[in-house]
Amino acid sequence: MTAHYTIHGSVAVITLDNPPVNGLGMATRRAITDGVQQAQDDSAIQSIVITGAGKAFSGGADIKEFGTDKAMVEPNLRSVILAVENSSKPVIAAIHSVCMGGGLELALGCHYRIAAPGCSVAMPEVKLGLLPGAGGTQRLPRALGVEPALNMIVSGEVVKSEMLAMLPGQKLFDKISESADSLAAESLAFAAEVADARPLPLVRNLPCKHPQGDGYFQFARNMVKGMAKNFPAPLKCVDAVQAATQKSFDEGVAVEREHFLNLMLSPESRALRHLFMAERAASRIADVPADTPLRDIKSVAVIGAGTMGGGIAMNFLNAGLPVKLLEMKQDALDRGIATIQKNYQAQVKKGKLKQDKYEQRMNLLSTTLNYDELKDADMVIEAVFEEMGVKEKVFKELDRVMKPGAILASNTSTLDVNAIANFTHRPQDVVGLHFFSPANVMKLLEVVRADKTAKDVMATVMVVAKKIRKTAVVSGVCDGFIGNRMIDQYGRQAGFLLDEGCTPAQVDKAIEKFGFAMGPFRMSDLAGNDISWAIRKRRHQEMPEMKYSKTADLLCEQGRFGQKTGAGWYDYVAGKRDAIPNADVVAMVVANRQSQGITPRKISDEEIVQRLVFSLVNEAAHILEEGIAAKASDIDIAYVFGYGFPPQRGGPMLYADQVGLFNVVQAMKRFALNPLDDTDFWQPAPLLLKLVAEGKTFN
Repeated sequence: MTAHYTIHGSVAVITLDNPPVNGLGMATRRAITDGVQQAQDDSAIQSIVITGAGKAFSGGADIKEFGTDKAMVEPNLRSVILAVENSSKPVIAAIHSVCMGGGLELALGCHYRIAAPGCSVAMPEVKLGLLPGAGGTQRLPRALGVEPALNMIVSGEVVKSEMLAMLPGQKLFDKISESADSLAAESLAFAAEVADARPLPLVRNLPCKHPQGDGYFQFARNMVKGMAKNFPAPLKCVDAVQAATQKSFDEGVAVEREHFLNLMLSPESRALRHLFMAERAASRIADVPADTPLRDIKSVAVIGAGTMGGGIAMNFLNAGLPVKLLEMKQDALDRGIATIQKNYQAQVKKGKLKQDKYEQRMNLLSTTLNYDELKDADMVIEAVFEEMGVKEKVFKELDRVMKPGAILASNTSTLDVNAIANFTHRPQDVVGLHFFSPANVMKLLEVVRADKTAKDVMATVMVVAKKIRKTAVVSGVCDGFIGNRMIDQYGRQAGFLLDEGCTPAQVDKAIEKFGFAMGPFRMSDLAGNDISWAIRKRRHQEMPEMKYSKTADLLCEQGRFGQKTGAGWYDYVAGKRDAIPNADVVAMVVANRQSQGITPRKISDEEIVQRLVFSLVNEAAHILEEGIAAKASDIDIAYVFGYGFPPQRGGPMLYADQVGLFNVVQAMKRFALNPLDDTDFWQPAPLLLKLVAEGKTFN
């Protein structure tokens, strides 16, 4: 049963019970309409309360049915709301904890609403490339007012119930309960109080106008257009809410429905829905049961107070966990603390962080120059120089001082975590936690599972990742793991494009037009060209057959390491991130080309994009074959959240599926004919050929 029907005197209570957020799946929808009808048929019942069990009123659509035909099976949500509206007995929504999406639309269809304080209220459909599809764009403006409703619908952001209750003239809530604990009793009392009320109030009958009319909506449309960029849904939200102010309720619902169905078929919505499901799937590890006992993480130590170490520390401070930061020298420690303070103070100045919260976080931070003072930490993360000899010294020290059962994590971005684990006598406690720079901002966390990493360590770090608001993707051990192994091929192609006739700006502009946050050369300047230089040197020793363009090495030999030196592939002005093309760099590219006897050719933006993106796809296919990534959707999550892949395209694997894997393979065969490229790389991965032969896709 996903909903329960109980009787309390003259009040029938329908309690949604479909964990974890009481999703409105087919069975739940049917139980609501059956419950309403049962109450109608019982002459002893005078009013009805709809509420939710557990930690939510309702979070909306059942994600197990999302995007499937089940979501539309009658009674669909619109039919459920119609049944509630048409009840001859008052229906009261008793809202608590979470009321979002279809859950809020259901509440708006009730005659009355009583909410607990602290309830999170939202219409988040826009984050899936959609708009509310069960009357939300028509009812919320009538209940809340046009401007606050439009802001909620366009942004998809959460607002607390007590904040909404303070809006002048709002009709969303008839009452805010004294507390969450008293909601049940207060809703029963309220239901008895309104039992004889007639006519029953309907949100659909409330007036809906804006004093500035079309002028306001044109202003809103201009504002939204600047923020929406590659997504059609936000502008359609404006259109639907405007229809609420200009048309009858039923006509407005028809406009909403048309937009909803069109958006559901759009590639952008498909991509966002794919990412929504993929993010949740990424947190599940096939051979680690959900009930695996967790290790208790109450304090954390971080080795290294540089940019990465400081950023990593901030994640845990933000989550309320004490952090001990270790450095070898006091001046390095002082610089690290100063950077953390500067980052927090900038948030305070912008109003994003209150002064008392800043002070609380800094009070959780302590420092040391002595490994022995880390012994009581439950987890330690090293963020030292990316060189195996340095890692060895650190982990041998950690093995010596850390208490039994402590998790020992490396922030390595490319190195062998198995080798790092073997520097200790407790390889079962060692795991890779690859944060992305800036670590206090970037959402992705690569969790690298070594051969001997214990299952309870994996379960624990996945929970910790969620606590510090990271999206974790599990990777096996290989050079570069998922993300950096793929980005190496992407970077190689970018270098070959320079050799063949492109400039850095041309390559960057083409891939940015495709939707990437930044192109390969701007990205390298941001990360530091010296970092990839060191990796290339190591790989040249280990894999001398690996072919790279020489241009990036020539750049580094000039000391042009990127934004941190004010000069890389581009020039930079202090305090700004604007990439300014440099004529000397272009001349260096041309000279390198000439030294190899290469005649430049005109290269189209289409070829640039295909070579860069399909290089990711082919390497990812090898990664899947080898079991480094468990599923294609994990790779999509890694690239959207960690590498700036355009979310409206859903990640490299979904994009390849949408292009057609047959077409991807045909393009790769063309690239393999290019004598200046690495023709061996462009041999399609066996998995890719297998999927084409079987007519299947990655996802």
